[in-house]
Amino acid sequence: MRLMNLRPQRPLAVLLALLPFIALLLLYMTASDARLAENPNDKLLPSMQSMVDAVQRLAFEEDRRSGEYIFWSDTAASLQRLLIGIGISASMALLAGVLLGTLPLARAVAGPVVAVVSMVPPLAILPILFIVFGLGELSKVVLIVIGTAPVMIRDMTQRVLDLPPEQAIKLQTLGGSSWHLMLRVVLPQVLPRLLSVIRLCLGSAWLFLIAAEAIAATEGLGYRIFLVRRYLSMDVILPYVLWITLLAWVMDLGLRKTSQLMFPWFHAGQERNA
Repeated sequence: MRLMNLRPQRPLAVLLALLPFIALLLLYMTASDARLAENPNDKLLPSMQSMVDAVQRLAFEEDRRSGEYIFWSDTAASLQRLLIGIGISASMALLAGVLLGTLPLARAVAGPVVAVVSMVPPLAILPILFIVFGLGELSKVVLIVIGTAPVMIRDMTQRVLDLPPEQAIKLQTLGGSSWHLMLRVVLPQVLPRLLSVIRLCLGSAWLFLIAAEAIAATEGLGYRIFLVRRYLSMDVILPYVLWITLLAWVMDLGLRKTSQLMFPWFHAGQERNA
Protein backbone atom coordinates (compact mmCIF):
# COMPACT_ATOMS: atom_id res chain seq x y z
CA MET A 1 0.00 0.00 0.00
CA ARG A 2 1.29 3.46 -0.87
CA LEU A 3 1.91 6.02 1.87
CA MET A 4 -0.41 8.50 0.16
CA ASN A 5 -3.32 6.13 0.82
CA LEU A 6 -2.66 5.58 4.53
CA ARG A 7 -5.15 7.50 6.67
CA PRO A 8 -4.75 7.16 10.46
CA GLN A 9 -7.85 6.56 12.54
CA ARG A 10 -9.05 9.30 14.87
CA PRO A 11 -7.29 8.09 18.09
CA LEU A 12 -4.03 7.52 16.25
CA ALA A 13 -4.29 10.88 14.50
CA VAL A 14 -4.71 12.66 17.86
CA LEU A 15 -1.74 10.79 19.31
CA LEU A 16 0.44 11.63 16.32
CA ALA A 17 -0.57 15.29 16.60
CA LEU A 18 0.36 15.39 20.30
CA LEU A 19 3.74 13.69 19.92
CA PRO A 20 5.66 16.78 18.66
CA PHE A 21 4.30 18.90 21.51
CA ILE A 22 5.19 16.27 24.10
CA ALA A 23 8.69 16.02 22.63
CA LEU A 24 9.15 19.80 22.77
CA LEU A 25 7.92 19.91 26.37
CA LEU A 26 10.30 17.15 27.44
CA LEU A 27 13.16 18.84 25.61
CA TYR A 28 12.45 22.15 27.33
CA MET A 29 12.18 20.60 30.79
CA THR A 30 15.44 18.72 30.29
CA ALA A 31 17.29 21.83 29.12
CA SER A 32 15.76 23.94 31.91
CA ASP A 33 16.77 21.46 34.60
CA ALA A 34 20.31 21.31 33.21
CA ARG A 35 20.73 25.10 33.18
CA LEU A 36 19.17 25.59 36.62
CA ALA A 37 21.43 22.86 38.03
CA GLU A 38 24.43 24.89 36.92
CA ASN A 39 22.97 28.26 37.88
CA PRO A 40 19.82 28.41 40.05
CA ASN A 41 19.39 32.09 39.11
CA ASP A 42 19.35 31.41 35.39
CA LYS A 43 16.50 33.30 33.67
CA LEU A 44 16.76 32.02 30.11
CA LEU A 45 14.89 28.75 30.69
CA PRO A 46 12.77 29.15 33.84
CA SER A 47 11.31 26.11 35.54
CA MET A 48 7.70 25.13 35.06
CA GLN A 49 6.96 26.05 38.66
CA SER A 50 8.31 29.59 38.24
CA MET A 51 6.09 30.11 35.19
CA VAL A 52 3.07 28.78 37.09
CA ASP A 53 3.85 31.20 39.93
CA ALA A 54 4.12 34.11 37.49
CA VAL A 55 0.76 33.29 35.91
CA GLN A 56 -0.78 32.90 39.36
CA ARG A 57 0.50 36.34 40.33
CA LEU A 58 -0.64 38.09 37.17
CA ALA A 59 -3.95 36.32 36.60
CA PHE A 60 -5.32 35.79 40.10
CA GLU A 61 -3.82 38.57 42.24
CA GLU A 62 -4.90 42.20 41.96
CA ASP A 63 -2.27 44.70 40.91
CA ARG A 64 -1.45 47.00 43.80
CA ARG A 65 -1.46 50.16 41.68
CA SER A 66 -4.42 49.60 39.36
CA GLY A 67 -6.43 47.00 41.28
CA GLU A 68 -6.84 44.97 38.06
CA TYR A 69 -5.91 41.43 37.20
CA ILE A 70 -3.13 42.25 34.76
CA PHE A 71 -3.25 39.02 32.76
CA TRP A 72 -6.95 39.33 31.99
CA SER A 73 -6.90 43.09 31.37
CA ASP A 74 -4.05 42.60 28.88
CA THR A 75 -6.00 39.83 27.18
CA ALA A 76 -9.18 41.91 26.95
CA ALA A 77 -7.34 44.93 25.53
CA SER A 78 -5.57 42.88 22.85
CA LEU A 79 -8.65 40.91 21.83
CA GLN A 80 -10.71 44.08 21.50
CA ARG A 81 -8.16 45.64 19.15
CA LEU A 82 -7.76 42.44 17.16
CA LEU A 83 -11.46 41.73 16.73
CA ILE A 84 -12.26 45.29 15.66
CA GLY A 85 -9.44 45.27 13.13
CA ILE A 86 -10.31 41.86 11.71
CA GLY A 87 -14.01 42.74 11.62
CA ILE A 88 -13.34 45.89 9.59
CA SER A 89 -10.98 44.04 7.24
CA ALA A 90 -13.46 41.21 6.69
CA SER A 91 -16.27 43.66 5.92
CA MET A 92 -14.09 45.54 3.45
CA ALA A 93 -12.93 42.29 1.86
CA LEU A 94 -16.46 41.00 1.37
CA LEU A 95 -17.78 44.23 -0.13
CA ALA A 96 -14.77 45.07 -2.28
CA GLY A 97 -14.11 41.47 -3.26
CA VAL A 98 -17.63 40.97 -4.59
CA LEU A 99 -17.58 44.29 -6.46
CA LEU A 100 -14.13 43.84 -7.99
CA GLY A 101 -14.73 40.22 -8.88
CA THR A 102 -18.11 40.87 -10.48
CA LEU A 103 -17.66 44.23 -12.20
CA PRO A 104 -14.78 44.50 -14.70
CA LEU A 105 -14.99 48.31 -14.60
CA ALA A 106 -14.54 48.37 -10.81
CA ARG A 107 -11.68 45.91 -11.13
CA ALA A 108 -9.95 48.09 -13.71
CA VAL A 109 -10.23 51.17 -11.49
CA ALA A 110 -9.51 49.81 -8.00
CA GLY A 111 -7.68 46.54 -8.70
CA PRO A 112 -4.23 48.08 -9.27
CA VAL A 113 -4.55 50.25 -6.15
CA VAL A 114 -5.41 47.26 -3.98
CA ALA A 115 -2.53 45.29 -5.48
CA VAL A 116 -0.03 48.07 -4.77
CA VAL A 117 -1.28 48.70 -1.22
CA SER A 118 -1.06 44.98 -0.45
CA MET A 119 2.68 45.15 -1.23
CA VAL A 120 3.38 47.92 1.28
CA PRO A 121 5.07 46.52 4.44
CA PRO A 122 2.60 47.52 7.18
CA LEU A 123 5.26 47.72 9.90
CA ALA A 124 7.24 50.18 7.78
CA ILE A 125 4.42 52.72 7.95
CA LEU A 126 3.72 52.20 11.66
CA PRO A 127 5.50 55.46 12.63
CA ILE A 128 3.36 57.30 10.07
CA LEU A 129 0.21 55.84 11.60
CA PHE A 130 1.29 56.98 15.07
CA ILE A 131 1.92 60.49 13.72
CA VAL A 132 -1.37 60.70 11.84
CA PHE A 133 -3.70 58.86 14.22
CA GLY A 134 -1.87 59.33 17.52
CA LEU A 135 -0.75 56.73 20.03
CA GLY A 136 -4.25 55.60 21.02
CA GLU A 137 -6.38 52.67 19.95
CA LEU A 138 -7.10 53.96 16.45
CA SER A 139 -3.55 53.62 15.15
CA LYS A 140 -3.33 49.98 16.30
CA VAL A 141 -6.62 49.07 14.65
CA VAL A 142 -5.64 50.88 11.45
CA LEU A 143 -2.38 48.92 11.32
CA ILE A 144 -4.29 45.63 11.50
CA VAL A 145 -6.67 46.80 8.78
CA ILE A 146 -3.88 47.98 6.47
CA GLY A 147 -1.96 44.76 7.06
CA THR A 148 -4.85 42.37 6.41
CA ALA A 149 -7.58 44.07 4.36
CA PRO A 150 -5.73 44.37 1.00
CA VAL A 151 -4.65 40.72 1.09
CA MET A 152 -8.16 39.63 1.99
CA ILE A 153 -9.66 41.77 -0.77
CA ARG A 154 -7.35 40.26 -3.40
CA ASP A 155 -8.16 36.76 -2.20
CA MET A 156 -11.91 37.36 -2.23
CA THR A 157 -11.71 38.95 -5.67
CA GLN A 158 -9.94 35.92 -7.03
CA ARG A 159 -12.48 33.62 -5.40
CA VAL A 160 -15.25 35.45 -7.24
CA LEU A 161 -13.35 35.26 -10.52
CA ASP A 162 -12.94 31.51 -10.03
CA LEU A 163 -16.70 30.95 -10.01
CA PRO A 164 -18.02 29.26 -13.18
CA PRO A 165 -18.83 31.97 -15.76
CA GLU A 166 -21.81 29.92 -16.91
CA GLN A 167 -23.65 31.07 -13.77
CA ALA A 168 -23.48 34.71 -14.84
CA ILE A 169 -24.54 33.81 -18.38
CA LYS A 170 -27.57 31.87 -17.17
CA LEU A 171 -28.61 34.68 -14.83
CA GLN A 172 -28.43 37.25 -17.63
CA THR A 173 -30.42 34.92 -19.87
CA LEU A 174 -33.14 34.90 -17.24
CA GLY A 175 -33.12 38.70 -17.09
CA GLY A 176 -31.07 39.14 -13.93
CA SER A 177 -29.14 42.33 -13.26
CA SER A 178 -25.64 42.88 -11.86
CA TRP A 179 -27.14 43.27 -8.38
CA HIS A 180 -28.93 39.96 -8.73
CA LEU A 181 -25.65 38.36 -9.74
CA MET A 182 -23.80 39.77 -6.73
CA LEU A 183 -26.50 39.15 -4.13
CA ARG A 184 -27.99 35.83 -5.25
CA VAL A 185 -25.15 34.06 -7.03
CA VAL A 186 -21.80 35.41 -5.89
CA LEU A 187 -22.43 36.33 -2.26
CA PRO A 188 -23.75 32.95 -1.04
CA GLN A 189 -20.82 31.15 -2.64
CA VAL A 190 -18.03 33.39 -1.31
CA LEU A 191 -19.25 33.71 2.29
CA PRO A 192 -17.63 30.42 3.39
CA ARG A 193 -14.46 31.47 1.61
CA LEU A 194 -14.46 34.69 3.64
CA LEU A 195 -14.17 32.68 6.84
CA SER A 196 -11.30 30.75 5.29
CA VAL A 197 -9.37 33.89 4.40
CA ILE A 198 -9.94 35.31 7.89
CA ARG A 199 -8.35 32.16 9.28
CA LEU A 200 -5.36 32.62 6.98
CA CYS A 201 -4.88 36.25 8.04
CA LEU A 202 -5.17 35.69 11.79
CA GLY A 203 -1.44 35.10 12.19
CA SER A 204 -0.58 38.34 10.40
CA ALA A 205 -3.17 40.25 12.43
CA TRP A 206 -1.61 39.03 15.68
CA LEU A 207 1.84 40.05 14.41
CA PHE A 208 0.73 43.61 13.63
CA LEU A 209 -1.11 43.86 16.94
CA ILE A 210 1.87 42.75 19.02
CA ALA A 211 4.18 45.11 17.12
CA ALA A 212 1.89 48.10 17.68
CA GLU A 213 1.40 47.29 21.37
CA ALA A 214 5.14 46.88 21.87
CA ILE A 215 5.82 50.41 20.63
CA ALA A 216 2.94 52.42 22.07
CA ALA A 217 0.48 51.00 24.58
CA THR A 218 -0.27 50.96 28.28
CA GLU A 219 -1.86 47.51 28.33
CA GLY A 220 -2.06 44.47 26.12
CA LEU A 221 -0.29 41.18 25.63
CA GLY A 222 2.37 42.65 23.36
CA TYR A 223 2.91 45.58 25.70
CA ARG A 224 3.46 43.27 28.67
CA ILE A 225 5.95 41.08 26.81
CA PHE A 226 8.10 44.02 25.81
CA LEU A 227 7.74 45.67 29.21
CA VAL A 228 9.19 42.74 31.15
CA ARG A 229 11.89 41.90 28.60
CA ARG A 230 14.17 44.50 30.16
CA TYR A 231 14.16 42.39 33.33
CA LEU A 232 14.70 39.14 31.38
CA SER A 233 11.46 37.84 32.88
CA MET A 234 11.15 34.73 30.75
CA ASP A 235 8.79 33.26 33.35
CA VAL A 236 6.29 35.91 32.18
CA ILE A 237 7.21 36.11 28.49
CA LEU A 238 6.90 32.39 27.76
CA PRO A 239 3.42 31.98 29.32
CA TYR A 240 2.24 35.08 27.45
CA VAL A 241 3.54 33.69 24.15
CA LEU A 242 1.84 30.37 24.84
CA TRP A 243 -1.38 32.18 25.74
CA ILE A 244 -1.31 34.18 22.49
CA THR A 245 -0.77 30.94 20.58
CA LEU A 246 -3.68 29.30 22.39
CA LEU A 247 -5.98 32.25 21.70
CA ALA A 248 -5.06 32.20 18.01
CA TRP A 249 -5.71 28.45 17.85
CA VAL A 250 -9.09 28.77 19.57
CA MET A 251 -10.10 31.56 17.19
CA ASP A 252 -9.05 29.47 14.20
CA LEU A 253 -10.95 26.46 15.52
CA GLY A 254 -14.03 28.59 16.19
CA LEU A 255 -14.01 29.97 12.65
CA ARG A 256 -13.61 26.49 11.20
CA LYS A 257 -16.49 25.06 13.27
CA THR A 258 -18.67 28.06 12.45
CA SER A 259 -18.01 27.55 8.76
CA GLN A 260 -18.86 23.86 9.01
CA LEU A 261 -22.13 24.63 10.78
CA MET A 262 -23.21 27.48 8.52
CA PHE A 263 -22.01 26.09 5.18
CA PRO A 264 -22.06 22.27 5.34
CA TRP A 265 -22.46 22.07 1.54
CA PHE A 266 -19.14 23.84 1.06
CA HIS A 267 -17.20 21.47 3.31
CA ALA A 268 -18.97 18.45 1.85
CA GLY A 269 -17.63 19.45 -1.54
CA GLN A 270 -14.13 19.87 -0.13
CA GLU A 271 -14.25 16.41 1.44
CA ARG A 272 -15.29 14.86 -1.87
CA ASN A 273 -12.36 16.55 -3.60
CA ALA A 274 -9.87 15.52 -0.91
